Amino acid sequence: MKEMKANITGKELLDLGYPEGKVIGIALEIAEQHYGSCGIEQTAKVLKSVLLKPEDFVNDNQLSAIAQELLKPKDDVLPLRDTPDLYKVYGAEGIEQGAVKQIEMAMRLPVARAGALMPDAHQGYGLPIGGVLATENAVIPYGVGVDIGCRMCMTIYDIPESILSERKDDLRKMLIRNTKFGRATFSRPKDHEVLENSLFNEIKLIGGLKDKAASQIGSSGGGNHFVEFGITEIEDPDNEFKLPTGRYLALLSHSGSRGFGASIAQHYTKLAMSRCKLPHEARHLAWLDLNTEEGQEYWLAMNLAGDYASACHHQIHERMAVGLRATPVAMVENHHNFAWKEKDRMGNEIIVHRKGATPAGKGVLGIIPGSMTAPGYIVRGKGAESSINSASHGAGRAMSRTQAKNTLDKQAVAKHIHTAGVEVIGSGIDEAPMAYKDIKQVMESQKDLVDVVGSFQPKIVRMCGDDKFQEVD
Repeated sequence: MKEMKANITGKELLDLGYPEGKVIGIALEIAEQHYGSCGIEQTAKVLKSVLLKPEDFVNDNQLSAIAQELLKPKDDVLPLRDTPDLYKVYGAEGIEQGAVKQIEMAMRLPVARAGALMPDAHQGYGLPIGGVLATENAVIPYGVGVDIGCRMCMTIYDIPESILSERKDDLRKMLIRNTKFGRATFSRPKDHEVLENSLFNEIKLIGGLKDKAASQIGSSGGGNHFVEFGITEIEDPDNEFKLPTGRYLALLSHSGSRGFGASIAQHYTKLAMSRCKLPHEARHLAWLDLNTEEGQEYWLAMNLAGDYASACHHQIHERMAVGLRATPVAMVENHHNFAWKEKDRMGNEIIVHRKGATPAGKGVLGIIPGSMTAPGYIVRGKGAESSINSASHGAGRAMSRTQAKNTLDKQAVAKHIHTAGVEVIGSGIDEAPMAYKDIKQVMESQKDLVDVVGSFQPKIVRMCGDDKFQEVD
């Protein structure tokens, strides 16, 4: 083949997710012929679109050859079931079709045993956000997600809610001083025993990530991650905390395993896709067999990332406890973006992937947040078999980030937040309350899955970003 002068390289196509083989040469030739005057970013965007949905480009005048090559059946590709196994949907009226298609694709996997969609579900990669999938002896890295072990953590203080008005400025400064988001990290990160885990010496990939993990510990990611003060109202007199019903100061955080978990996810996703060849449209559901060395290695790394995420939260809450000069009277914590070894009703072991879904086994406590102005809920699982012992992990997005940025008016959002009596310290318009579903409707759709123990109303919210929504003209 003649040397190509296209503005994109074969390596960059591989980085986009293109499979090795003939399609790389076809894509390079088409890029040279039709996109030579375009920049790399624009060319990559076009070629990524073909990769993601080649069926949409089969008749395209310029890109059809790429699409047809991508859609060709490969000899070593594992077949899917012709039709998806049955699965349960909660709150179907609020779930976009893309999420439904993704769970149906997952239920065609030969290793799939059960599935469910939570009422906050929306489209993601591999499994939809809000998707629950049980498999037999197989773990799907993209079924867990990139932010491994992302979780909620709440501490409750026996401090009157009046502190939120009487010491509002102190609490605001406390959040700014003791939290870091996105790329920001602490100049002197605290140590933690999780960093002494033997896996840092036993698995080469993990060892290479130790410095990153140590530098980012105690900080939070971007996007929808937050740390916030608010009011928790304990409603159930028989609550597990043994607290009198009433209103308490509380701190709630949401974040995951940072760059450490993301690097693990990326590495083992590529490994799974190279070992487990699936039809193009299902490639993000590639799994690792737990009987293999790679599968066991990912399982250990995933669990370490979950422990690391928990350590990050605990350091955040420890810093706040020092600032408040008070000891919490209760803590509740749960995670999602994870896989668990559980038993089905016949006693068989299954691997339950909860990508943006909260464990809700019988008696299991969890937190389901709303938005920055809507309440969240402390819940107790009912152990519903139809949901695979799961519930939603939040309200779920009603708008994509792009849609929110393009359609929402910043001043209108600021007015809404001000009216709700909430102060927001740094955020983006894509996290505006109206970008999310109605949490009360979500909770109504899963009343058979959880009981409400208490509620949480945000009051001072710290997120990643520069927008200031508390100012109203």
